[in-house]
Amino acid sequence: MTTPDFLPVVTASVPAENVQTALREIAEIIGADRVIAGDGSGEFRDPYQPGSWDAFATTGVVQPDSAEHVQQIVRIACRHGIPIWAQGQGRNNGYGGAAPLVSGGITINFRRMNRVLSIDPQLGVALVEPGASFQDIYDAIEAAGADLMVAVPDIGWGSMGGNQQDNGLTYLPYGKDWRNICGLEVVTADGELLRTGMGAMENNKSWNLYKRNLGPSIETLFFQGNFGVVTKLGIWLMPKPEVITHVHIDVERDEDLIPLVDTLRRLRLDGTIDGVPCILNTLLIASTIAPRVNWYEPEEGIIPDEVIDEIAAKIGIGRWHLRFALYGDRVVNEHNLQKSITAFEAIPGATIRHTTTGPGEWGSLPDPSDRVYAGVPNLDWNTMAGWRGGDNGGHMSFAPVVPLTGQEVYGLQMWLKAEFERNGIDHTSDIIVVNERSACSVAGITFNIDDAEATEDAYRAIRELVTAAGRIGFGEYRAHLQFMDLAQEQYGWGDHAYRRFVEKIKDAVDPQGLLSPGRHGIWPAALRPQR
Repeated sequence: MTTPDFLPVVTASVPAENVQTALREIAEIIGADRVIAGDGSGEFRDPYQPGSWDAFATTGVVQPDSAEHVQQIVRIACRHGIPIWAQGQGRNNGYGGAAPLVSGGITINFRRMNRVLSIDPQLGVALVEPGASFQDIYDAIEAAGADLMVAVPDIGWGSMGGNQQDNGLTYLPYGKDWRNICGLEVVTADGELLRTGMGAMENNKSWNLYKRNLGPSIETLFFQGNFGVVTKLGIWLMPKPEVITHVHIDVERDEDLIPLVDTLRRLRLDGTIDGVPCILNTLLIASTIAPRVNWYEPEEGIIPDEVIDEIAAKIGIGRWHLRFALYGDRVVNEHNLQKSITAFEAIPGATIRHTTTGPGEWGSLPDPSDRVYAGVPNLDWNTMAGWRGGDNGGHMSFAPVVPLTGQEVYGLQMWLKAEFERNGIDHTSDIIVVNERSACSVAGITFNIDDAEATEDAYRAIRELVTAAGRIGFGEYRAHLQFMDLAQEQYGWGDHAYRRFVEKIKDAVDPQGLLSPGRHGIWPAALRPQR
């Protein structure tokens, strides 16, 4: 197999026989049926990487059943000097999927550790294992008859643990600023168990209820970090409101993004709108409905603006589409809805749709976006990667953070649009309003993975975007395996003071540098020259 020169191929400097010996020792502990040779016929590699590329390749996948298993796996790997890459379900598609950054090591996959260990209906909290999918958690809540709901992403097949540890986004009010998680259990590089927050005290009843502790809080070090392997997570669950009011607002022109964002920000700051609203452009929504060829037959070039307007008219949306939900008693929602309508109607040409439903209706809402904002996981948008290439389609995301002002958001989107079109790529964009003052702008690049040249062009385009955005002050909030170093390189204030500080922690708590080396640009000392 061949790999393009620009891909960062880092391979573990450990003899292959050592890895095989470690896998045999692990199999004796967890069972041979829970050890998978190689990448499992492609299941544990980047699904959007052409089959001829051999970057990001695991030597074997192990699927433990308990924290004790994880402790033993870590100790065996450390004894043999083998890198470990831990994941949840292994469905981080668009950011590298189930692949590790360093080839030649062992992947810990948590699909067997998918239990919902407890649900407290009074305090609205659950304790789960890292492989518990959003569907697993939703089903457990429903089976328990708990009057609670879980925040979910647009595509619900991943795990809460994997999603949140990579700063993945969910949309209920607890998804705001990643408020879902409270209290972790972690296996450290020496094979010991650690509990964060109030869990540091034996039998403390507030472990999953209070986010801080006595002394420095360390919980967020395990998000996008590589200081330990998470084996349990506390999750805050939201009480089901009397009703949810789903609101959809469309504006006709790109310039209308300015008042749309400014109006949304004011309503977020004063508490009228809660949760995590989203602003999506026409082509992103079109990609969730049908492949590109269904909307525009020419394969080459970008889709012209006039055709984008035609697509918007066919779908019944605008150039930009805002979605959000109101949660509460019916009378409260009615008040906040009227206040929102009055504010957004001031935008010329804006159209507003809304529906109000109760708990018994949420699981069967026809719009998958509305189900997501009701905490119902689904896979309806999973086809969006097929925008180009259909079943062989792939995508990667470029995801900078932007201040929540109309001018800043509009300026970034128009810059992105120009950069995409300069590279012959359709501009698809999702602006996720993660709090009252900022947004994560997720711009997707799609390609046919059977077309190696087009795939290479897509990779090069994102590399250019990362560096060009960094020069004008925009940094990513998460990054694909291929771009982790480059994305981290943009955070250069104080001669990379942040990175140097975090890597001091890495060297102290993982002196062998074996836990997820290189994750989000944080490398152990031995591998730093390969950055």
